[in-house]
Amino acid sequence: MDNMTALTFTMTAYTVMENYKHGLLTVFPPLYVITLILNSLLITVIHQNKELHQPMNMFTCMLSINEIYGSTALLPALMAVLISETHEIIVKWCMAQVYFLHTYAAAEFCILALMGYDRYCAICFPLHYHSIMSKSKIGKLVALAGVYPFILFACYYSLTLKLSFCGKVMPKLYCVNMELVKNSCSNGIKSYISIVGLVLLLFFVVPQVVMIVFSYAKISRECRKLSRESQRNALKTCVPHLLSLLNYTIGSLFEIIQTRFNMSHVSVEARIFLSLYFIIIPPIANPVLYGLGTQIVRVHILKLFVRYKILPTNLVKVAIAA
Repeated sequence: MDNMTALTFTMTAYTVMENYKHGLLTVFPPLYVITLILNSLLITVIHQNKELHQPMNMFTCMLSINEIYGSTALLPALMAVLISETHEIIVKWCMAQVYFLHTYAAAEFCILALMGYDRYCAICFPLHYHSIMSKSKIGKLVALAGVYPFILFACYYSLTLKLSFCGKVMPKLYCVNMELVKNSCSNGIKSYISIVGLVLLLFFVVPQVVMIVFSYAKISRECRKLSRESQRNALKTCVPHLLSLLNYTIGSLFEIIQTRFNMSHVSVEARIFLSLYFIIIPPIANPVLYGLGTQIVRVHILKLFVRYKILPTNLVKVAIAA
């Protein structure tokens, strides 16, 4: 570990961003602050109002906590490397960043899968929804989403900790596990780690995908039995989740493909944009979708602003009428 502490990786993707350095340093801090404010506000409003202590809102709180975790682990480090002249990162910090990034992404997908299951229960079994999604079951699901991704990745990460490194180039904006493997001197374990990583990825992703596809297949089937008005109301409750899922899928799929396959045919600027998309857009978009996009939550947010005299009282009446 002493040798590793002295070793650094050069983040070569930042050389392309050099021309945009000052503009990005102007944009990134406000984006990070906005992410913290939006997610903290949503957590506060849901926590303070018992009316909002519904299963979907509990998952929304988990999602916001995860957004704060991921953004705090990645954005300040990204800005620090951007400011530096050499664009280098110490291996120890790079490996820590790998753990934060992968557990953030895994937890996000796990929570989104549970949200899909929640929508399935709410739309397909409205009369039994609260008995199906009981407090004890919610507690178990929250524990599962909060522990399972971290334990699963920790098992894989324990292999990465055994690596020694010869390469010094990290062609990305942040550290990812497969790039660490590519820079390793431990040739005998490289292919093994790659195979184990792929197996664990499938082991983790397949159950979540099956849950989401199953949930929306059942929702689609149930909606065909409903009136037009009921269909609109049912689908309206799914829109925030579907948009969050789309945001996550765009970013994560690109990162997986970019890491494991040759993406030289895609411009460096496009690759950088999609890498930034993954760590910036979902953490900002999700609290907006589940906060401002949901009327009952939106009303309570406005009430909070009115209580502290940030906004006039009549805005709450407008929001209730909308």
